[in-house]
Amino acid sequence: MTKKMICAILIVAAFAVFSSAIADAKMIVKYGHVGPPIHPQHQGALAFAKYVAEKTKGEIEVQVFPLGQLGGERSMTEQVQGGTLQMTAVTAGVLANFVPQIGIIELPFIYPNREVAYKVLDDKEVKERFTRYCDAKGFVFIGYTENEFRDLTNSKRPVRKPTDMKGLKIRVLESPMMIDTFRALGANPTPLPFPEIYNALQQKVIDGQDNPIYTSILMKFTEVNKFATITNHILTECPTVVNKAFWNSLTPEQQKIFREAAEVQIKVNREGNAKNRVDALAKAKAQKVDVTILTNKERDAFKKAVQPVLDKYRTQLGTEWFDFFLKKINFYAKKK
Repeated sequence: MTKKMICAILIVAAFAVFSSAIADAKMIVKYGHVGPPIHPQHQGALAFAKYVAEKTKGEIEVQVFPLGQLGGERSMTEQVQGGTLQMTAVTAGVLANFVPQIGIIELPFIYPNREVAYKVLDDKEVKERFTRYCDAKGFVFIGYTENEFRDLTNSKRPVRKPTDMKGLKIRVLESPMMIDTFRALGANPTPLPFPEIYNALQQKVIDGQDNPIYTSILMKFTEVNKFATITNHILTECPTVVNKAFWNSLTPEQQKIFREAAEVQIKVNREGNAKNRVDALAKAKAQKVDVTILTNKERDAFKKAVQPVLDKYRTQLGTEWFDFFLKKINFYAKKK
């Protein structure tokens, strides 16, 4: 065998190996959120990843990072906007620091019930608005994950009326609307990233925090906060957003798959939350947590206390957008 023939064989072999490597290559997509690994929010994100892998035949692998492994919510939002992270699901209040109009989701005490809230969020016109607002800031909105309606826990006393909130140092999201809401209720709001809550409660840096009661149980906040109030004051939806440049690199078919995966994600998430709501109160009481469930009259007192917050954000968010969103709530509340 001549030297020239040997070289030719080696070149062909090398090309075959290279071609095989290219064929086996896959696109890796990193997806971060702060939900606990056992929370339905994470289960929804995993369902998203599974759907994408199946529909692209393994071409795209979505790697999901829960519990703030890639950073706090604000940090991950900045990473997605800057292009160093492909996608994230962050609470609307945090995303509102970048896309102010998204903050409307978390106006306090605006939804009469969960069913109406879902119908509003899933409304075609509402989603089109979110898409447009996010696009202007370098994000592609494709859907939601969900934490739940937020409740209150603290280590000091039962809370039945706004005056019971006076002076309580409460951890809140890094959201101006959340801060304004708790100030209106007389508390001392303290923004902290989610992963820091337990230690802050344990070390008495803060007196309490607001998260859905089930999340508080999962994260063991109720080990150090023995008073809980079921306020359902704010619905924490977490819009799923994708970096625009990355999105534009996907084919139309891949984009379609991502949007379909987002529908699967929220379905799994909401179904999981519904199941967990059934036993959350029982678990809290088993942990000897003093649970207060507000009557309609007591809840109305809280709604009245936060009216200045609604007035402020009607102006800040734009009266047209504010009124449009509230009309959607009223429409679905009346619809049988």
